[in-house]
Amino acid sequence: MEDKQNHEQSFASPTGCDKEINKTSEVSQTQGKAAKKKKRVRNKQSAERASTDKIVTQDDTSHEPSGKEKQHILSQANCDQSTQTETPKNMFKDQATQTIPLEHILTQTSESKSTQTQPARLSYKQLYESQASVNEGQDGSPDQCRNPEQLTVLIWNIDGLDPEDLRERIPSLLMHLGKYRADVVLLQELVPPYLKILKEIMTDYEFLAGSDDGYFTGILLRRCRMELVQSNIVKYPTTEMGRNLLMAEVNFSAHQLCFMTSHLESCKASSQERMNQMRRVWKRMREAPESQTVIFGGDTNLRDREVKKLGGLPDDITDVWEMLGEPEDCKYTWDTVNNNNNDLPFSARLRFDRVYMRAAREGAQLQPDSMTLVGMKRLTCGRFTSDHWGILCMFSFKSSLEQVL
Repeated sequence: MEDKQNHEQSFASPTGCDKEINKTSEVSQTQGKAAKKKKRVRNKQSAERASTDKIVTQDDTSHEPSGKEKQHILSQANCDQSTQTETPKNMFKDQATQTIPLEHILTQTSESKSTQTQPARLSYKQLYESQASVNEGQDGSPDQCRNPEQLTVLIWNIDGLDPEDLRERIPSLLMHLGKYRADVVLLQELVPPYLKILKEIMTDYEFLAGSDDGYFTGILLRRCRMELVQSNIVKYPTTEMGRNLLMAEVNFSAHQLCFMTSHLESCKASSQERMNQMRRVWKRMREAPESQTVIFGGDTNLRDREVKKLGGLPDDITDVWEMLGEPEDCKYTWDTVNNNNNDLPFSARLRFDRVYMRAAREGAQLQPDSMTLVGMKRLTCGRFTSDHWGILCMFSFKSSLEQVL
């Protein structure tokens, strides 16, 4: 398994950020020690309340991950479904206006697991671009080697709310993004400091953000492959957590596509709101022009029983994972059995991150070719790039004749 291996790549902070790191190191050390002490106390209390020997799967979904509205942000109470203790609703409103300082993103405490003596480091830009040269040739011309009828989409909740081990997690994220160079990247839990870094490094992408503060979603479009027609943000009228639907209509190799992403309401108590949001997403997918192929990818927080309560998927919408035969190796995208980022007192394996598609009703049809989980390699700090695995999907357009054959 990839997650059992150590990540040996040398990481670094951006070259222009050294002064900020030195300036904030003493403050970070003091705050870090206090935060870790509080975290240990909270974990101990949670462990006393929770049963630690039960693994929650998609068929038993009484637990919701605390991963997003968790103890890392301003030492607030987490969303611990192991004891059904729900986070106060006003917490989400507060978090929607909070921005993690950029210097915090670029600074680690002296107690950080990632603090190690390392050889000469590469800058973030070098890490990102080096992956392109390895995978696309030294001339840096991905257009020349990628099939114009093949589409790659990466969906990932990058856990931007977690401020720990960023000296390894941010470079690791950039390396993954540079390695795959997906035509479209759908991100959740993006935060302003992450967005600033990604924009500075990934100049070959056009960025669309679902908000400009708090935590939000993002759509990244590869400039040499995608032509943006228009974008839209659809607010969920009854959300307690500032959630919305981000949409982008594009032209791709003479095909009309619409990409959607969202981070649906979290926590067990928000089941009804989450289902309402999912229903709205499906409605938008179905109402898209018939000439468009629509792809939704995001952190849905859905349980299978909630999909059943909704009456199952609409007739013209398909679950890409199911279309590919329900491969077991990419089923659980939030997996605390193999991913220890949240340090929770219980184990859960759930398929919260999903990809849905509505085919165009005319012309060439888009078909899924493969689905792979990414970000499963453990870093030297002992944690992973995110508490979610990313989903890399490969699609290809087929003519009506090819489908018959």
